Amino acid sequence: MTSSVTKSFLEQMPHVKGRIIEDASLARLSWFRTGGPADILFEPADEEDLKIFLRRVPSKVPVTVIGVGSNLLVRDGGVEGVVIRLGRGFAATKVRGNVLKAGAGAMDVHVARAAQQAGVTGLEFLVGVPGTIGGALRMNAGAYGQEVKDVLIHAHAMDRYGHIHELRVEDFGFGYRTCTIDPRMIFLSASFRVSNGDPEDIQARMHQITCTRQESQPIGTQTGGSTFKNPDGDKAAWELIEEAGCRGLQIGQAQISEKHANFLINLGGATAADIEKLGETVRERVKENSGISLEWEIRRIGRSADQDSEEQPQ
Repeated sequence: MTSSVTKSFLEQMPHVKGRIIEDASLARLSWFRTGGPADILFEPADEEDLKIFLRRVPSKVPVTVIGVGSNLLVRDGGVEGVVIRLGRGFAATKVRGNVLKAGAGAMDVHVARAAQQAGVTGLEFLVGVPGTIGGALRMNAGAYGQEVKDVLIHAHAMDRYGHIHELRVEDFGFGYRTCTIDPRMIFLSASFRVSNGDPEDIQARMHQITCTRQESQPIGTQTGGSTFKNPDGDKAAWELIEEAGCRGLQIGQAQISEKHANFLINLGGATAADIEKLGETVRERVKENSGISLEWEIRRIGRSADQDSEEQPQ
């Protein structure tokens, strides 16, 4: 249900170069391929376009930023207000000396490949991280022994009023799969520390990471990546889930992967409610079995099908 404030904004939509879509499907943008629509979806052409748009959005209209939907669950009732998705205008990658600068809309795997082609090393791990650079910054993404915080120099972000801020590593308050940057900030770009390397050696490392992922994870399915954060302690989330007897567990068309127990899968007809209910069921069983409360790593946004207002738990 589109709010009256959002409807009023629709009537006074600013002139922009990017795409504005009303009642836009978000299921097609989520790797789960499920969920409701956005009241408004805006894909800005560039930073100036984004600034103009943000300065016209009323403060009462919720603004949600998404990437390529790789680690995202959109609830069935859709997302109120404006959803912003950064596209090609924010995907450029450039190497200068020992610094690689990438737009927040660039796919992590594309950045890893751009670094390899330029003969610089340090970002091979990004080939194992689904999603975009913006999402990687927000959650301190990591894989195979490295995290964003290990290579980040600084980033640029835009606030709700269209002002651009430079953020140093120490400003992020990085933790495991988290940072403390205001969630209303929209990341624009990031600069990473790299060093000269042999392109063939870099390619070999990336190939090894890719093969390991393909062997151990349900690549190619309708999934949202790792579902839960690994808790403190000796056991990973997938081990706790397996010990709780949840491997292969199914609710509707949502299933815990048989290949990797920390992945939820849409078998083809799952609703977002099915997927979320399955995740919560797993959390309950793990808590009962081990006493450990798993935290969601997948970002859940929007409202359930029977809600009139939006909920966005972190």
